[in-house]
Amino acid sequence: MANVQAGVPPTDKALDVEREGPRPRSDLSRQRLRSAWLFLAPMLLVLALVAGWPLVKTIWFSLTNASLSDLEGAEFVGLRNYWEYVDYGDGEGEYFGLLFDPQWWNAVYNTVYYSVISVAIETVLGLVFALVLNAEFKGRAFVRAAVLIPWAIPTIVSAKMWAWMMNDQFGILNDMLMTLGIISSPVAWTASPDTAMWAVIIVDVWKTTPFMALLILAGLQMVPGDVYEAAKIDGIHPVKVFWKVTLPLIRPAILVAVIFRALDALRVFDLIYVLTPNNTQTKSMSVFAQENLFQFDKFAYGSAASTLLFLVIAFITLFYIKIARLDLGGRGN
Repeated sequence: MANVQAGVPPTDKALDVEREGPRPRSDLSRQRLRSAWLFLAPMLLVLALVAGWPLVKTIWFSLTNASLSDLEGAEFVGLRNYWEYVDYGDGEGEYFGLLFDPQWWNAVYNTVYYSVISVAIETVLGLVFALVLNAEFKGRAFVRAAVLIPWAIPTIVSAKMWAWMMNDQFGILNDMLMTLGIISSPVAWTASPDTAMWAVIIVDVWKTTPFMALLILAGLQMVPGDVYEAAKIDGIHPVKVFWKVTLPLIRPAILVAVIFRALDALRVFDLIYVLTPNNTQTKSMSVFAQENLFQFDKFAYGSAASTLLFLVIAFITLFYIKIARLDLGGRGN
């Protein structure tokens, strides 16, 4: 019993309250709940129209033989776009469909690999930048604004800019590295199978680290200053203060920042599409779906890829929320 002090026996009234359980909502609480749903209703309606309906249509098209030139004439074929066994009549057969397509699984691997590496690097660098920006120094406001510039630049512009910088013929990156003696010959950063994925990761880290720093900085701003003053008076080393005080207090902010960034990374399209077009080493799930939807005129197959993309992202998100024990209900448990 939470309200009974240690060593003090509970009274009959306290026992009755415990037996009765939680009290029913008052009229005021019910009125507030109705008002909350009333205000949320327009947003939920718009969300259902712009997100829910297209998702339902995409799932439906994945179960048909639809083509881009004849969407209205699509016929139901079941799960044939996902898997289908073709019997050759001689006792042998072969499986076809998205789940048996090596190009699809290559895209899944590329997407997960890119997401894990880029989000991990951005989280570490974002934490470092947030700690620096949270310190008191002259010109801090200007530095905070300047750090956000890469994030404010549109992804298409960033990708094109870095594509020029990484060009093996006239790129400034190769020129700098050759001048410093780090490389002996120009490197085709976006074309070579060994460096294409890392080129994408470098550009993404440059662009999105400020976003992570901004979210983590917001968490640092919520840490009470008297905690650091007490640690300073007690003579605790700053490194120990970071690991024992700062990091546990900003853990919720870091977890939220990671899940936001991971959701964005798992559906990456524009950066890869512009920086490394037609490159199987970097092709993501979104690029794979777009190619089949519009370039190859395999609309049903692309819809199946889009559906699986949604399921993969949903599963990874729910798994992350579960293992991180995020309190999305705001109960503070």
